[in-house]
Amino acid sequence: MKMRCIIVDDEPLARKGLEDFIGQTPFLEHVKSLSSAFEAMEFLKQNVVEIMFLDIQMPDMTGIELMKALPDSPQVIFTTAHREFALDGFDLDAVDFLLKPFSYSRFLKAVNKAVIVEDKTIEKNTSKNHIFIKCDGMIIKVIIDDIIFVETAKDYVFIHTVNDKYLTLVSLKHLEEELPKEKFIRVHRYYLVGLKHIKKLEGNLIYVGNHKIKISKTLRNQVYQTIIGNKLIERL
Repeated sequence: MKMRCIIVDDEPLARKGLEDFIGQTPFLEHVKSLSSAFEAMEFLKQNVVEIMFLDIQMPDMTGIELMKALPDSPQVIFTTAHREFALDGFDLDAVDFLLKPFSYSRFLKAVNKAVIVEDKTIEKNTSKNHIFIKCDGMIIKVIIDDIIFVETAKDYVFIHTVNDKYLTLVSLKHLEEELPKEKFIRVHRYYLVGLKHIKKLEGNLIYVGNHKIKISKTLRNQVYQTIIGNKLIERL
């Protein structure tokens, strides 16, 4: 799964250099280059990204002021030609601080730190009754028992709950690993189903909530055994 990135820098050459580095990195996707903090603020209201390469010294609003103003900031890697701003950047929990000019190896070290942080985006609390996900620029609490099923959509997943439907940038495999195994079952390479919401089975179909989902042929026996086991009551 690629991490979506934006670049915020008022210098065209600096933006071009970062675009080239992102293009060389298989697990990164360049989404947008912006020349001011105000443009970035408007863009982030409508779009979700995982990493923001953020210059500090810019006209009208600095990168530090932008990070302070955002209610839900992506992982920030500051880029600047001024070493004296580094402490301020780390005080804001920036992932890293790249001092211009920087090499590709130094760039890669910074983005690897961001990957580690992003892997911890979905977290459970100690009672393990909910998870947090990123959706529409917000961090949303989702009650695990309310999840009817999850379906993959390329690099994203749709999480269908009793009352809502959420789109978040995470793999189905990652989400499956985070959710309690005793409460969910994989029925297809594209679907993960909440056991408590299953209503009936019919051939290669499983009914959950108001939805009908196809069961993979390779998983059918395993699905039936897990759901039914020895609980099926039959005529003697």
